Amino acid sequence: MPNPIMKRHPENPIITLEDFPLPAHAVFNCAQTMYEGKYLLLLPAIYQGKTPGHHTGIHVATSEDGVHFKIDPEQFIGPLDWADEGHPDFLHDRWVIDPRLTKIGDTYYICRPGQSPDGPCALLEKTKDFKTREFIECIALPANRVPCLFPEKINGLYCKLDRPYNHISESIPFDGKRNTNCAGIWISYSPDLIHWGQYRPVCHPEMPFANFKMGPTPPFKTKDGWLVIIHGVIKEGVPFMYQIGAMLLDLKDPRKIIGMTKTPILKPEEEYELHGRVDNVVFPCGFIANEEKDELRIYYGAADTCIGLAIGKLSDVIDACKNNL
Repeated sequence: MPNPIMKRHPENPIITLEDFPLPAHAVFNCAQTMYEGKYLLLLPAIYQGKTPGHHTGIHVATSEDGVHFKIDPEQFIGPLDWADEGHPDFLHDRWVIDPRLTKIGDTYYICRPGQSPDGPCALLEKTKDFKTREFIECIALPANRVPCLFPEKINGLYCKLDRPYNHISESIPFDGKRNTNCAGIWISYSPDLIHWGQYRPVCHPEMPFANFKMGPTPPFKTKDGWLVIIHGVIKEGVPFMYQIGAMLLDLKDPRKIIGMTKTPILKPEEEYELHGRVDNVVFPCGFIANEEKDELRIYYGAADTCIGLAIGKLSDVIDACKNNL
C-alpha cells in the first residue's frame, strides 16, 4: 500500500544516469538544501572509465521547481591529495560519496566519508558559493560513516550526530540484541568544529524498520524538537532492505529521543528502488523542510543507482514521531 505520509513524485526517478552529463555507473545519495531561491543537490557519481583513485566525485545540481535539475559537469568535490601534506599513506580518499550538508550562519558545511585503511573516517569541508570549497579537518576516526552537523550551537557548543560501527559481516546472524554487529547513532560536541568529545550513544537499531544498521541526516529545528530523518536497515525475516524513518530529539538536550516513527515513512516498493547496483534501497543524506508550506522533501538514493523524490507534510512526519506511528 502507498505510504500515507510520504508520496513519491510522479516523475520519479527524477535524476537517472541518462540525465548525468558524464558517463557514469550511478548517481545516488545526495545532500540537499535551498540556495539563492533554488533547490540544490550535492550529487555523487560513480564514473565510467576513470583511473583508480578518481572514480567518484560530487557535482552541484540546481533546480527552479525542485524536480528538473541542471547538473554541473565540472566536479565540485573530488578526492583530497593527502600526499601534498606529507601523508601519502594516511588516507586513500577514493570513495567521494554520501555528503551531508548543514548551513551554519552564512556557511555551508559538508561532511563526507574519507576512505582509510581502517575504514571510513569523516571529512569536513565548507563553502559559501558552491563553486569553491575549503577543507577543514578529519573530524571522526574510523569507522564513522559520515557525521551530521546541527545547524546551530547547543549550550554553547557545536553538535553532531555520529554513525560509528564495527565491521559488519553479512554472514553474522542478527541475535536480537545490541551488539557489535549493529551500527547505531551517537552524539558529540565541539567548541570549534575540529576538536570533538563528550561522545554519548543516542539509539541503536532496535525498531521494526531497523534491526541491523541505522544512520542520521542533518537535524532540522522545529518547535517540537530536532527532526532527524534516518535510514534503517533490516535483514531479519525480509530481504536485506534500507528504509527511511524519522525521530525527534530534545531541543535543549539532543541526547534525548522524544519521539520516533515505529514504521518507515518510505520503503523500497518501486522497480527503481527494488533493483539497481544495490537492491532494496531508499537512502537519505538529508531533507528540505519548509514550515511555511508545511512541506518536507526527501531527495533519496534509489538502489544506489538514481535519485527519487518523496514529498509529505512536515506536520505529519512530526506527529508520526510524537505518536510513535
